[in-house]
Amino acid sequence: MAAGLFRAEMSMLSSIRLKRSAMAAGVFRAEVSMLSSPLARSFSIPFRKTLSSFDSRIATQRNSLPRTRHSRVASLSSSSPSHPRNFPLPGIEDVFVGYLFGRKKATEVAHVVWEQVIQKGDMVIDATCGNGNDTLAMLKMVTDESDCCGGCVYAMDIQKDAIESTSCLLDQTLGSEEKERVKLFNMCHSKMEEIVPENSSVRMVAFNLGYLPGGNKSIITASNTTVLALKAAERVLMPGGLISLVVYIGHPGGREELEVVEAFGSSLPVSDWVCCKLQMLNRPLAPVLVFMFKREK
Repeated sequence: MAAGLFRAEMSMLSSIRLKRSAMAAGVFRAEVSMLSSPLARSFSIPFRKTLSSFDSRIATQRNSLPRTRHSRVASLSSSSPSHPRNFPLPGIEDVFVGYLFGRKKATEVAHVVWEQVIQKGDMVIDATCGNGNDTLAMLKMVTDESDCCGGCVYAMDIQKDAIESTSCLLDQTLGSEEKERVKLFNMCHSKMEEIVPENSSVRMVAFNLGYLPGGNKSIITASNTTVLALKAAERVLMPGGLISLVVYIGHPGGREELEVVEAFGSSLPVSDWVCCKLQMLNRPLAPVLVFMFKREK
């Protein structure tokens, strides 16, 4: 009789556990459903399928959780057969996860975002060309091997040393015809409207705010000219274009300049712009990524 009561109690406990597990799974699926509805409307690809497959993987692994707990981080990598294929912006997943775990630089994140916006044949502006690495990356995005798409990069910097460094890099990397696609200007980025041909469509304006790497650290971008440059970028940018900023704040004046950038982005109308910021919480001097996307009409 005691054994029978014991078995009955164990049966009841098992039933309760199963019900609780089912309820928890139901809550999880409800949350995924709530997320998938707006996200599916935001992207042209079937993002709901990604969430459904993720829900299925969780359900499949529920019984073997203690043995597979170590695989959760691994499932975020590109080795997963379904995740990259369904990710909303192909190619951007790995670099963001790498940035999250400290394996990627802020500039690498920026370059991958650029690739989602820039098209062959576009005109883009490198508003702070520095040593030319961003200029070179942009050129590869707007041109192709056939050299028939007509893309070009307008690169500018207030420091002559930066223009010379960029020119040297381009000489070492590009042929003469490719280099003709880059126009270099030794001038302040606040005057970018003076170098853009009239009635031109600019797809992207990119900034690296701070000082020239390897140069004189006392020469930095300033808040007053940066806000003028941002207003100029707003005027020349085409619908579907991007203003990209990597803001270095580990120097005097850097944090104040970030505040100016944030205030400018916050003032742009939601109906016409999507603005976001990516910042490390426990690395107060790490560069801050800011993206301002101009909606297509």
